[in-house]
Amino acid sequence: MNTLVAIPSISLLPLKSTADLSLPFVVGLFQALVPSIMMNLYAVGLNQLTDVEIDKVNKPYLPLASGEISTELGIAITFAYLLTSFAMGVMFQSPPLLSALLVRFLLMTAYSVQFVAASLTQMEKKRVPRCNMHIDSQGNGQRSYVHTHSVAFMCLFSTIIALSKDIEDVDGDREHGIQSLAVILGKEKVFWLCISMLLIGYGCAMVIGASSSFSTTKFVTVLGHCVLASTLCLRAWSVDLDNKASISSFYMLIWKASDRITSGQVKIFIDLVKLSTN
Repeated sequence: MNTLVAIPSISLLPLKSTADLSLPFVVGLFQALVPSIMMNLYAVGLNQLTDVEIDKVNKPYLPLASGEISTELGIAITFAYLLTSFAMGVMFQSPPLLSALLVRFLLMTAYSVQFVAASLTQMEKKRVPRCNMHIDSQGNGQRSYVHTHSVAFMCLFSTIIALSKDIEDVDGDREHGIQSLAVILGKEKVFWLCISMLLIGYGCAMVIGASSSFSTTKFVTVLGHCVLASTLCLRAWSVDLDNKASISSFYMLIWKASDRITSGQVKIFIDLVKLSTN
């Protein structure tokens, strides 16, 4: 779901006016979106294939961990996604798209390999290739506009998501010798580190929003992030770090907030259109 929202939203950032919403733009967007989804599915499949024993402890309900799907079938499905993604990248004859898929493939594969997984857990492995994709999705050679604040905020958000994901998986990671930050420092310290980082991010977003020359953007950005920060604090105090269901629920709250913020970047595009027509 995050990819479905993020790539179209980020792809709007380089456009200068509604006239740029042409058929080539839409085609280019789908050419970036579909292979990206295929690559994400490959990453999910590979991660489950390499973490079967860990998932039997952390997430026994997953298809491979529960035995619902055999390892052989899982391998076949996973590599079918990978081949489909790269085949589309080659077929569309787009060097930026192909290079982005290659980077994602390397990072996602490394993320699932036990030798380097612990050190790469904290890495931002999604948004940087997405920047490459939204530039390519224009397909018209226009000068790109990259909103630095949006990219920086989403990179911070992605780091927090990666850190918070490990909190739920501490038991299985510790049992299998994976030294994630949550295993090293403990659940509570990493949890409140994530909360602090989020609050800092929301605070910076409110300051930046308040400096906007558009009153609507100023109001929505400040009020919206204030509500998100308040919701975060209220939920944080109610999380039971000894209860996996409670941790998982909070993790999904962060994911949903990520989708809301990414889709909110469409508002930036609207402001750019207003600015270009003045």
